[in-house]
Amino acid sequence: MINVRPADARHHDPRRRRKVWRTFDPRDRTDRLADGFGAIEALDENRLPPRGDVPPYAREDAEIVTYVREGTVVYEDSLGHTGVIHAGEFQHMIAALGARHSEANASRADWAQVFQIRLRPAQAGLEPGLEQKRFSAADRRGGLCLVASPDARRGSLRIHQDALLYSAMLGPGKHVVHELREGRSAWLHLVEGEITLGDVVLSSGDGAGLTAERAVSLTAREETEILLLDLGAESPRS
Repeated sequence: MINVRPADARHHDPRRRRKVWRTFDPRDRTDRLADGFGAIEALDENRLPPRGDVPPYAREDAEIVTYVREGTVVYEDSLGHTGVIHAGEFQHMIAALGARHSEANASRADWAQVFQIRLRPAQAGLEPGLEQKRFSAADRRGGLCLVASPDARRGSLRIHQDALLYSAMLGPGKHVVHELREGRSAWLHLVEGEITLGDVVLSSGDGAGLTAERAVSLTAREETEILLLDLGAESPRS
């Protein structure tokens, strides 16, 4: 079963000049995906003006993967971590209850595009921490590049949740098949471009949840970038 979330169905928050699109909006209690999909609690696209900041999350335990697609982001937290995330880099953060964390566009002139995926904690009391890696366009060109996994396989970021995060940049006509083991689900997000997913056409900003499927099988119709999460046996919320 494929459950499509069109780009224009996302919650759009234009406050303070920043542009925020939330695939899942917990404030909309009429939406059956308000609380996310499986282990995914949030998937946000942020376009930040010069010196604009990323909207803060509630201060509670979570694992957050940040992907800077364009621009440069500076961050700091109350635990003493400070640094910079450049375009093409992914950061994994374990956020703890009560800890303060902020992120902002480092540029005085250019906008930044930032994606954040918030995963429910696999267990309580995870120790706060940060890990950051660059995955080049060459690494992600033409097929699925593993960005995060529970065992840090193939040089990926280590996360605690039973999830695999992939990134891919695909040329027109490129076909990709990712098999799903029994009991697993997947969420696909179109960062940019257009694909066919079965009988469905997805465009920039669209998302799709797959349950009870044997594989994610897609074909790029133009230059395309995707994020794909292969999720553990936890039943997706509906």
